Amino acid sequence: MIRFTLDEHAVGRIALDRADKRNALTPGMLREIGAHAASATQRGARAILLEGEGGVFCAGFDLTLCRDDATGGAMRDLLAELSRAARALRRAPVPVVGAAQGGAIAGGCALLGGCDVVVTDAKASLGYPVLRLGVSPALTSPLLRLAMHDGGARQRLLDTNLIDGREALRTGLAHECVDRPEDVRPRAHEIARALAAKPPHALRATKAWLNELDGSDNDDVFDRALHVSLSLAGGDEERELLAAMWGKKA
Repeated sequence: MIRFTLDEHAVGRIALDRADKRNALTPGMLREIGAHAASATQRGARAILLEGEGGVFCAGFDLTLCRDDATGGAMRDLLAELSRAARALRRAPVPVVGAAQGGAIAGGCALLGGCDVVVTDAKASLGYPVLRLGVSPALTSPLLRLAMHDGGARQRLLDTNLIDGREALRTGLAHECVDRPEDVRPRAHEIARALAAKPPHALRATKAWLNELDGSDNDDVFDRALHVSLSLAGGDEERELLAAMWGKKA
């Protein structure tokens, strides 16, 4: 469900390939994303493009995995692997470009937080509606606060409403916004190609310094943020709200 290819421009393409499920994430998919991000340069990548097949980049977690999970173990696996994948994207030695056509919801939006450049479209829906389900999006807060000012990050994490691509651009969640969803991936690939063509040592040194400067390499804050999210997994509130979503008794 995750494909990695290296094109003739030395762009390593990590593609979510589960379009029939709107690229909903499983722990295995997240592990693969992290592994590809960590190993892409060893396979010759000088830039990475994170993209999703179909009309939507990523609809978030595959919550069907949590449907009959009374202990919260499935949710904990999803949260932990998402944190690892986002960190791996952020810490990839080369720039990572995210192509978010159609939408990036919750976990999908968190993956974009690991990207250096994000392209979306005007009609896309982005945000973190998971509080409605008793799930805390705290794990994504370290990277989201780096993309947006603190007030904007607070609003996105506490407000379950989604925003469109233009608002994402205005607030720093995205860096470019094209008019049509079908133009997102070509534009993101164009940016990735341009980055891959730049002097590699200077590019890597600059990204490494930016990560050191903003604390992206410091696991402590990421671990603490993840702990907040994990602490609620399997709790009464989450179980009741998920059960209500499926119309069954907790």
